[in-house]
Amino acid sequence: MGSEKDGFLRRFKWHVLIICFAVAIVVVLTVSTDIFHKTETDLLRQLVLMLGALVFVSALLTMISRVSRILKALGENSAKLEDVTGAMEKISAELTQINHITRVSEIAKSIVFRDADRQSLREAVFDKLQQQDFDAASQLIEQIGQRSEYEELAEQLRVQADRYHDATDHERSDQIAAHIEKLLDDCHWARASAQIEGLIKAHPESERAKALRQALMDRKQDRKRVLLAAWDDAVKRQETDRSLDILRELDFYLTPNEGLALQEAARDAFRTKLHNLGVQFAIAVTEKQWVSALEIGEQIINDFPNSKMCGEIRGKLGVLQQNVQLQNN
Repeated sequence: MGSEKDGFLRRFKWHVLIICFAVAIVVVLTVSTDIFHKTETDLLRQLVLMLGALVFVSALLTMISRVSRILKALGENSAKLEDVTGAMEKISAELTQINHITRVSEIAKSIVFRDADRQSLREAVFDKLQQQDFDAASQLIEQIGQRSEYEELAEQLRVQADRYHDATDHERSDQIAAHIEKLLDDCHWARASAQIEGLIKAHPESERAKALRQALMDRKQDRKRVLLAAWDDAVKRQETDRSLDILRELDFYLTPNEGLALQEAARDAFRTKLHNLGVQFAIAVTEKQWVSALEIGEQIINDFPNSKMCGEIRGKLGVLQQNVQLQNN
């Protein structure tokens, strides 16, 4: 309260001085008058005037005090409004960034799915060619070509189908072998194995077909060594995300004993990853970045379904989804 009064006096000191000066003049004039020659009526009138002046001064000071408080409140509201405006601008920028990240993520996913679709379509057409069902292969290629994004792929498949149709048995065997080599390059081991066994069955005398079986085993071992070296490097560098990505692929190649040997290191990596995701989730919720919080929460549920954190987030998933909808509206 003392500081408020000091602020008031500093702001309106000239107004107070002028008022006090005016009151002093009135008092001096009144006192300097020969009151002994005044009647009781004149004295009463002068007292009333003095009382009125004091009431007027009190009212004026009260009004000035209220005006001061109003001006102060207006100043505080203005400052708060500026803070709110700044916060809204920050939220708008963050939403724009989240929207951009989401679009980039969706584009990346669509590219991955499109590549997988292309590989699946190639495999489907090649299966028909190997079965020598050329009409079915041709119909499938025509259906693929009806999609604008697959027109180029359809043209490539037509060339492949024509070449396979016109080839001799030996040339077809070579084309199948080349196709298997491509599968090995792309680490599609199961598909390559099925193709190799089919080729050996169709050409039991082919040394090249038998060599492909050994090539499959060698290439798998080579890939395993590469992944183990990459895993060891990621663990040493404490690159948790990279180590887990490698581990997910490496798990396919490990024997039970090898998996047991890596178990403790894998647990540490998973614990670190879960901790990091938990921190990111908490920060996103605190900053009300609901889209990011929902994505992280869903990742925790998918990647760590048996964790305590997963159970807690699953219970809040509906609230997060509602907040995302409200934020997007």
